[in-house]
Amino acid sequence: MTNQRTQAEIVRQSLKRRYRKERRFRLYGMTAIAVALLSLVVLFTDIIGKGYTGFIKTTMTLEVVLDGEQMYLDDPTDKDQIAMADFQAPIIAALQRYFPEAQSRKDVRELSRLSGNYASNQIRDLLQAQPDLLGSTQTLEFLVHDTVSVYVKHADNPAYSIRLSEQQQRWVDELVEQGVVSTSFNDVFFSRGDSREPSNAGILGAIVGSLLTMVVTLVIAFPTGVAAAVYLEEFAPQNKLTDFIEVNINNLAAVPSIIFGLLGLAVFIGVFGMPRSVPVLGGLVLALMTLPTIIISSRAAIKSVPPSIREAAEGIGASKMQVVLHHVIPLAMPGMMTGSIIGMAQALGETAPLLLIGMVAFIVEVPDGFFSSATVLPVQIYQWASSAEQGFVELASAGIMILLAFMISMNGLAIWLRKRLERRW
Repeated sequence: MTNQRTQAEIVRQSLKRRYRKERRFRLYGMTAIAVALLSLVVLFTDIIGKGYTGFIKTTMTLEVVLDGEQMYLDDPTDKDQIAMADFQAPIIAALQRYFPEAQSRKDVRELSRLSGNYASNQIRDLLQAQPDLLGSTQTLEFLVHDTVSVYVKHADNPAYSIRLSEQQQRWVDELVEQGVVSTSFNDVFFSRGDSREPSNAGILGAIVGSLLTMVVTLVIAFPTGVAAAVYLEEFAPQNKLTDFIEVNINNLAAVPSIIFGLLGLAVFIGVFGMPRSVPVLGGLVLALMTLPTIIISSRAAIKSVPPSIREAAEGIGASKMQVVLHHVIPLAMPGMMTGSIIGMAQALGETAPLLLIGMVAFIVEVPDGFFSSATVLPVQIYQWASSAEQGFVELASAGIMILLAFMISMNGLAIWLRKRLERRW
């Protein structure tokens, strides 16, 4: 009896230790998840806190007298006069009506720095498009200078240094009180390409460049990767050459992305002489980088198809090609699509390979084709984040928010397709 009680006590103690280890293991897992979630919360809080103002623009609305004598302009259709005209003068005159004491050269100079650098171009373009407006009074909305925008949106944030003089700050405060300077949704951010001035910079060019690059990547990588996976899994003989190919495919999936940029620089540009900074070149490089991921995921999807499907098709007289095309690929397609979408999302966030092939160029115009000069979202964000102007900080964060939205949407689509189309055996 004593021995039985001793053995039972040993078993109970062993069970207690096992349960304690299990509780500790669960605690470790919950702690790891909590740390990961906390890190995500901190990341998103920081990005949103810095980037939400990127979706807000600061403008000033003025009654501008398009006085030809003041602008030294008699004929808006004369290119020589247009080149020599002073289109900033009407804006300064409109501001002087609010601040009549600003008459000295210093005051005029500081007053002129309240409006954006492209405000005079806006008047020039208006007169060129409608010459009959010369001499009339128009209510025009201008983007303010970047320093004014930073002051209006971040005056209470010590992380932003205010680069306006005290007099300029008083002027801006008065204009805000009178409703001349106001903030609204930044449609410029979604309708223009890059610019040297933050308030005039947009992300449309980068979005279009990314979409064109992703189209090229998908068209090349998906059919090639699926075909390679089908051949290796269904038709390739098991020999040393096949083993060599499989090992190298797995190795390529772990190669740093910058290596593919070097490959594109050496082969596509150095050997074939392709132009730099075009979506076709970027798509080719990203397709090479994405191929191993698509091949590996497609092979895993093909392996998941039960052998009984193949045996049943062969039993009714189907050829090997018919078995693969009519049964295996349709059943494996959800897994193939999921892996491809995840690979595309990874390619969308790549920067290093595209920097090496010249997609870091300053692109103002929105690309209109696969061979137009373009940049992509990650590179655009990198350029803004490395700029000295404070206005680009919020634009970079806003661009990150858009990029994360695209990537989360693509991963969400992959999860939805997997749940919607997967079949359990």
